[in-house]
This record gives sequence, C-alpha cells and structure tokens, in this order.
Amino acid sequence: MANAAELTVDGKSYSFPTLEGSEHEKAFDISNLRDQTGYVTLDRGYKNTGATQSGITFLDGEEGILRYRGYSIEDLASKASFLEVAYLLIYGELPTQEEFSTFETAIRRHTLVNEDMRKIFDGFPVNAHPMAVLSSLVSAMSAFYPDSYDDSADASSTDQHIIKLMAKLPTIATWSYKRSLGHPINYPKNNLDYIPNFLNMMFALPVEDYKVDPVVAEALNVLLILHADHEQNCSTSTVRLVGSSKANLYSSISAGVSALWGPLHGGANQEVIEMLEEIKEGGGDVNKYIDMAKNAKTTGFRLFGFGHRVYKNFDPRARIIKKAADDVLTKLGVNDPVLEIAKGLEEAALNDEYFVSRKLYPNVDFYSGIIYRALGIPTNMFTVMFAIGRLPGWIAQWKEMREQKEPIGRPRQIYTGATLREFKPMDQR
Repeated sequence: MANAAELTVDGKSYSFPTLEGSEHEKAFDISNLRDQTGYVTLDRGYKNTGATQSGITFLDGEEGILRYRGYSIEDLASKASFLEVAYLLIYGELPTQEEFSTFETAIRRHTLVNEDMRKIFDGFPVNAHPMAVLSSLVSAMSAFYPDSYDDSADASSTDQHIIKLMAKLPTIATWSYKRSLGHPINYPKNNLDYIPNFLNMMFALPVEDYKVDPVVAEALNVLLILHADHEQNCSTSTVRLVGSSKANLYSSISAGVSALWGPLHGGANQEVIEMLEEIKEGGGDVNKYIDMAKNAKTTGFRLFGFGHRVYKNFDPRARIIKKAADDVLTKLGVNDPVLEIAKGLEEAALNDEYFVSRKLYPNVDFYSGIIYRALGIPTNMFTVMFAIGRLPGWIAQWKEMREQKEPIGRPRQIYTGATLREFKPMDQR
C-alpha cells in the first residue's frame, strides 16, 4: 500500500494509511487498528493523538506560530476587532462590511438576558465562584431556548443561538462581579460596541458617568483575540466531545466553561497573580525567588506564567500582549507593588541564562494576569475573562464537529482492575 505505515504484531503485518495536513503535519490513520489487530493505543493525555481533522486553528509549538483560518495571530491582533475574529472563526472567512454589520447588529439586539435568569442567579450564594455561576447559567439557557434541542434545525436557527450566546455571555459574566461589590447590576447598552459595552457593565456606577478608556478597550480587544482559540486543548476537546452526542450548543459550551475552570488550563493567569502576591509577602526580592525556582526540587517553589506545554519557543501571543500590558500600565499609572514585582521578574527571567537556555519565556498567562490586575478585575474573574475570549473558538469547534458529522467520542482504555471474582454474601465477607 502506497503511503502506508506498517505495523507488525505477533509476526503478522498490517498496513495503515498516512495523512498529511495542509501545513504538512503528518499522522497515521489508525481508525481500524482494533478491528484489524485487536490492539488499541495507550496515549496518556492524548499528547500524540489527533482526534479530529480541523480547519480552524494551526499551531506550531516548535516555531512559535499561531494562525486562525490561515491568518497570523500577529495580523489579527494588530488589525482586527474581536468580533471580526469571532466571525472568522465561526464562519471561516473574514466578514465583508455588510456581513459584519449584520453580525454586530444582531449581537447588539440580543445582549439583554431574560429576567427569569436573574431569579436563578439570585439563588446562588453571594460568594459563589463566578465560573460556577457562568457554567450553570449558560447551561440554563437551554431551558430558555428549547428549540436548541432540535438536532435537525437549519443553519439559520443555529446562527440565532450562536448570536444569543455571543451577546449574552458578557452580560451574565458581569453579574457575579457587580454582586461581589454589593453593587446593582448594569444592563447592557446597545449603542455601545461589544467591548465598551462589557466594560460599562463591569465598571459603571449609577451615581456617576463612566467613560471607557480607549487604551483599556484596545488592550482587552487584543486579549480576547489572543484567547479566541488554541487548537484541541482541554476545554475545546470537551466541547467537541460533549457536542458529539448531539448535545445542544449551550450545554456543550457550559461543559467547556467547566473544563476551562481548572487551574492547569484557564486558571493559570490567576496563579501568576497569586505567585506575585506570595513574592511580595516574602519580601519582594525577585532574585531570591528566581534562585528558588531554579532549585524547585529542593524549595518546592514554581514560577507560574513561564514556558508553555505546547510552545517550545516564545509564545507568539506573549510578544503581542507584552506591548498591551506596557501600554495599560503606562496609561493608567498604576502604583501596585505586585505589578512592580512582575516587571522585575520578567526582566530577570528574560536575561537569565537558566531560563533563556530552557526557553522558559513569559507566556500569555503572565501578561494577561498583569493586565487584568491593572484594570481592577479580581483574580476569581480572570478565568471568566478567558471564557469570554474563548467563546467564538468553542462555537467554531462545535459547529465544525456537527458539520463534519463526527462520530460520538468514545475513547478506549487499558483495564488494570481486578479480574473475575466470586460474589460473597455480606455475612461471609
């Protein structure tokens, strides 16, 4: 068989086709491995397993490349709005002026959330984690839009649910923050653009006028674009896996929110700030903690926000967001010892041979945490911000999965438990 991989098991050879993606990524197609050989593969964490073929995001960790639908993240972050990128991810092409106007207008008209959702929200404890609230309320949207259960719905119906989710998620996200302060929630204003509208709902007070700072809005625009998609990570894989059972959009995205909540995924930027707080409480000596990180096996201290599981080079998103962080700190004139420690830590790590030789550069989580801190967003809201940015990527992946009619996700396992045992009545145990 041409372009095939040969596998020999117990003296018998089997052939499996090879595949090559548009960016020359290579794979063995082992879809029929178990049928032919009786074997499955064991790949803990799916590090070497391609679960799908996707045309949404290309990531090359060795070269530090990230592209959405073929467009470099550098171009998109510097030239596009978040809603343009959302349209690109979801529908495959950058919108024309007419397409964008229709998309943006539809989102503006659906920002208001049904008041009955407030009753559900009011049932949560005041100190409920915002991610618990977000995941629950996104799932609850299924009950408010029962036609989302219809798997045979046409594309226009699906588009309506996409619009509603894009429009309402920022509104819901601000509720937890406002209540944590004891403030009344702010209703959306449809005369504002997507990001200014979110900032107004977050920070406006009924006792005074609120004016959106364009530097802040632009920094947040860049952050959301950088977080919009990142190939088949934990939360994205979760969205596709749940959606493969024909679960509706809201329940699938709710599952993605829950997956993102984990500290090893979306919670990394929160851990950065907590680390910086720890350094401050320990006296603020950056060099001391750099040395502790080098001897982590002895000290147990780990630097968060440096290096990346996928990127073996500089995270391309970090190069972009560093400038946004510098702009925000300069513009706002924030006097925060924690952020001063962050700048010292960044400078030390970028010039220390130990970190440079291991390519442990500051990543996007390091800088995004700094920006959110400077904006006055509490750490328990950081992952909520991540979810707002990641939403269009999740939607795009869910939509692609349905269009490709992917089979329901059903990973195999290698069973290591007890073999057949005889059941004994309780009085004999």
